[in-house]
Amino acid sequence: MSSPPPLALSILLSRLRGCSTACHALQCHALLLTSGHLAVSPLRLSNLLLLALASASAVTHADAVFARLGPASRHPFPWNTLIRLHAPTSPRKALTYFARMRRAAVDPDAYTFPAVLKACGCGVGLLLHAEAVRRGLDRDLFTRNALLSFYCRIGDCRSGRKVFDDGVRDLVSWNSMVAGYVGCGEVELAQELFDEMSHRDAFSWATMIGGYGKQSGGVDHARELFDQMPDRDLVCWNSMIDGYARQGRMDEARVLFDEMPERNVISWSIVVDGYVRCGEPSEALKLFQRMLRCGIRPDRVAAVGAVTACAQLGALEQGRWLHSYLEKKKVLFDVVVKTTLMDMYMKCGRLDLATSIFESMPEKSVVTWNVMIVGLGTHSCGRDAVKLFYKMESEGAPMDDLSVLAVLTACTHAGLISEGLTIFHRMRKDLGIDPKVEHYGALVDLLGRAGHLDQARHAIETMPMEPTPELWGSLLAACRSHRRVELAELSVERLASLGADDSGVYVLLSNIYADEGMWEGVMRIRRLMNAEGMKKDTGRSVIEVDGQINDFVNGGSSHPHKDEIYFMLWNLANMVAST
Repeated sequence: MSSPPPLALSILLSRLRGCSTACHALQCHALLLTSGHLAVSPLRLSNLLLLALASASAVTHADAVFARLGPASRHPFPWNTLIRLHAPTSPRKALTYFARMRRAAVDPDAYTFPAVLKACGCGVGLLLHAEAVRRGLDRDLFTRNALLSFYCRIGDCRSGRKVFDDGVRDLVSWNSMVAGYVGCGEVELAQELFDEMSHRDAFSWATMIGGYGKQSGGVDHARELFDQMPDRDLVCWNSMIDGYARQGRMDEARVLFDEMPERNVISWSIVVDGYVRCGEPSEALKLFQRMLRCGIRPDRVAAVGAVTACAQLGALEQGRWLHSYLEKKKVLFDVVVKTTLMDMYMKCGRLDLATSIFESMPEKSVVTWNVMIVGLGTHSCGRDAVKLFYKMESEGAPMDDLSVLAVLTACTHAGLISEGLTIFHRMRKDLGIDPKVEHYGALVDLLGRAGHLDQARHAIETMPMEPTPELWGSLLAACRSHRRVELAELSVERLASLGADDSGVYVLLSNIYADEGMWEGVMRIRRLMNAEGMKKDTGRSVIEVDGQINDFVNGGSSHPHKDEIYFMLWNLANMVAST
């Protein structure tokens, strides 16, 4: 066979090394086959081809190429490449390749253990450590850093520290140990090690800032470190902003965000998500819209945050526009985003649109099923919710305690006493789920709404854990509906003993007395509230009109159309009075 032209080979090698997509890698493979180069130099080119396929995450094709290697598979390089490719997403397959490598009598090298350790749990990792020691590879810095990271990843920082202390170290070793302590919640130990570092890079600073930012009350210490940094990169800015957002300090997060010299999509997403989690959906939507105007393509976090903000506001039109935008721009449209859209439509009253998304999803998570069951219950479709729950069970879909809570709540709203009790009593035996206090809360609500108040009280007093204020509050609410004054007074006594007798509790008890004409009791409650300085919480509501969010506060007079609104209310009141 005549040798192919050397110029053609150099071009192919350049293209092979520059592969960035699976399609590009497959094209290079086809050219290698048709040009004859692969037959002339199978070992070298097969290894380069595998590396290109792995870099492009072309998993299936990489497996197929490896299966045809022949003599080239006697070298550890192709095995290492396949192990490294599968470790992040298919750890079992990565371990299978390692086992096959050992059976094929191919000796692991210094690159094998770092690759396979990323796929390991505790037991296998310990065996691999022993194997690395037996082969003398535990002294290799690359392998030692991998072992250190492995121990920290499984939460065994003590063993990780032994590896760290025993031998030569580089900056990766220091950063891995600091990150390990932070990951295990040992931020003080991480700080001690951080202070010993002779050289730090941006990762070192970002790790410490992120660690303190996630620690309750640690964000001020994180800010001290942030202010000490000689050079701040984008990761450190994002870590500091995330720390403020996690602690609910959105004003400070926003100030830092506005001061950033540059931003990426993560910067925007942190603040959008922070506003949503802190109950400021209007600010979240404003920032998301500004993000789009700046030409930033949203990621999953930003998209979920914006959709959740629409759900919190009941902003249906903005939610529908956002749905259309995400589909049109082909933003990551996975099960998380679709489930969030379902939840938004449910909360905005569009059960039909939520159902359409649910039925079109080829893949559903447990959260997807739970959202659908909750939505059906909220929209007075309790029987449909129960049917969906049993369908979920019959299809073997993953189920958790929230699934049961969702269907119990649906039964409560629909008055399905028998169905709810049946599901509750099946939890431990048939579903393998231990009832939590929330499930007992749903049971109490179910019985209370149906008028079985003595059974509800019995459930509270015999449950295996300490009752929470929410359970006695639920029973108190049922007492008003079913005019049980003595039981209401008992419920208030229990709430007082738990320190949960706030203004809402006494207002409810006062209303119960008023319903029964017990005016002396009403006056006694009012005197008690005045003496304790209790005030009824101010009512407020939010609606969307023509895409605009309108916020109303009880007794407020700041709305620009307040005169027209009060005039309409006056007309409605007269219409009601005249009927």
